[in-house]
Amino acid sequence: MKTVQISFRQARLRPRVPTREGHNVAPCALLVAAASFFFSVGDGATLAGHQVQSGGSLDLQFPLSNYFQEYAAQGGNPRPTTGRALLFFPNGFDPARSWPILIVTSTTDLDRTSIMDAPWYRDAAIKEGWIVLATDTTIRPRADSLQWRLSILTAGLRVIRTNWPQSAQWPVAFAGFSGGAKRGGILAAMLASNRGFKICGMFLAGINSDRVTAAYKDYQPPADFLNTPIWISSGTTDQIAPPGTQEGVYYSLKRTGFKRVRLEKFFGGHALKNAEIQRALHWFREVGKF
Repeated sequence: MKTVQISFRQARLRPRVPTREGHNVAPCALLVAAASFFFSVGDGATLAGHQVQSGGSLDLQFPLSNYFQEYAAQGGNPRPTTGRALLFFPNGFDPARSWPILIVTSTTDLDRTSIMDAPWYRDAAIKEGWIVLATDTTIRPRADSLQWRLSILTAGLRVIRTNWPQSAQWPVAFAGFSGGAKRGGILAAMLASNRGFKICGMFLAGINSDRVTAAYKDYQPPADFLNTPIWISSGTTDQIAPPGTQEGVYYSLKRTGFKRVRLEKFFGGHALKNAEIQRALHWFREVGKF
């Protein structure tokens, strides 16, 4: 057994971002909570004791520490004791190599969960050589707050780093549709502020307001966060996020200082297009040279 020590660099807490549910979140303490990890080399790739198949999927559960339970329970939510992670792995997956991770974040509407949305991204991600990750718990919250999402996501990432410490160097991108795009952009800025994650892209589909700028200003991630490539996927007949509104998101991000923002339109309404996901993931690789 080889023991590997990893530390997340502690960052000064920034002003808190008000969420849609009216709660406030300070993310850095969550990220700092992941301190020491252990990695054992076996005959095949395993994650938390589960065999990982190249080109396959893994749906696993993991215990949550008291810290993550308390954080998730803020705002009157129940204390979750068990987290759940759904992962899709590309063909030829080998944890000894570097693989980009696409974190899927769902909207809070219609009782959607990130795990429910993750299969939408599977085909495009596998074609481009990405891992897809979505997290949830085994119980439902009273309020699907940002604290709830952030605590479980951080705990899930900790499980991956526990088993594969080298994954700390893997690029991470966020993807979301509609309200999930808004939330994904906030989470990206929060994780980047800890300086322990290499954020390599944001795929924002059907988005009608810029939440990334507020998170960037409040959490103040490193200056190179403005180099993060952002792909806005816009339907030409979208009635929920009309093209003009998505253009407003584009120009807002550009005014903030984001240097690589693309507004890509397709014929259709408020929808998620597989071809657009694949194009975005390919572009993220080109920009990041990974």
